Order: sequence, then C-alpha cells, then structure tokens
Amino acid sequence: MKSFLKLSLIAVLAFLTVNYASAQNRKERKILYNSQYNYEIEPVGVGQDGTKVFKVWGYGKDVNEAVMHAKANAVAACIFKGLPGGEGSAPTPAICTEPNIEVTKSDYFEKFFAVGGKYLQYIAVTNDGDPAGEDRLKIKKGYKVAIYVQVMYDALRKQLESDGIARRLDAGF
Repeated sequence: MKSFLKLSLIAVLAFLTVNYASAQNRKERKILYNSQYNYEIEPVGVGQDGTKVFKVWGYGKDVNEAVMHAKANAVAACIFKGLPGGEGSAPTPAICTEPNIEVTKSDYFEKFFAVGGKYLQYIAVTNDGDPAGEDRLKIKKGYKVAIYVQVMYDALRKQLESDGIARRLDAGF
C-alpha cells in the first residue's frame, strides 16, 4: 500500500512539473509573438531626399493612443527592422544592425521612445485628422489604425550615430 501511495505521489508530481514547464514555454512563445518590434508597414512612395514615406499601423485602447503607437512604430521600424522596398525602390536596411541592441541599450531607447520623447522630432504625419475608413478598425480591445508618415531617416541615423548607438557608415568593418 505504501509503495502504491509513493508511486501515485511521484506520478502526480511528474504531471504537475510537465504542465508547469509547458505553461512556461507558452508564455515565452507569447512574448516572442508579441514582440514590440513586429510592425505592419506598407511602402507608399518616395519622399524628399533623406526621408522615407510609408503607411504604418498602431494599436491602442482609443484612436489617439493607437496613432501615438503607430508613430513610435514608424521610427522603431527604421531603427530596428528596416523598411520594405516599394514600387521601384530597394528595401532600406535597419539603422542599428547590432543584434539585440534594444536590450543592450535599453536605457537609451526607453528615454528615446518615452511619451513625448525624442523620436517625435524625426516624424511628420502626412494625413490630416484622425484615420477613418479602412485605416481605422475597431478591434476587440480598442482600435487598430494606419497613418501615413514621413520619417526623417538621415537625420535619425545621424542622431543615433552621434549618440553612439548606431555604427557610422564610414566606420568600416
């Protein structure tokens, strides 16, 4: 009887351990899929020299919050991910090519992307008023909106280089 009780206890503990481990894996996968550096971007056209023009999506509880997230996503895409090529234009590489720089320089980027942060200096919204129609979608937990933006790409690169975040293009290998 004692051996049956011990065996049952071991089986229950093994079952709980396996379930806990798989729950941890699900949490880690969820974090990976919800990365703040996954953006929805659509090239729109060609901007003035030193700028990039594209459509970017953002999420928020209300339209204004979603618009602010879209602005941050636009700048973050230029820094961390790069931009896809549009009609007749080549893709634009990310400004920061160092792996995991968002983690290693997290203090800098938290300040840079804070509410009212420095990232707003490098962005111009090209559509007037709140997004409407297909650029404004009501979703389960708020809104998903798209805005057309112009990012001052060269000025952003120059600032990140002078702050020691991005490598200069003429720095060599």
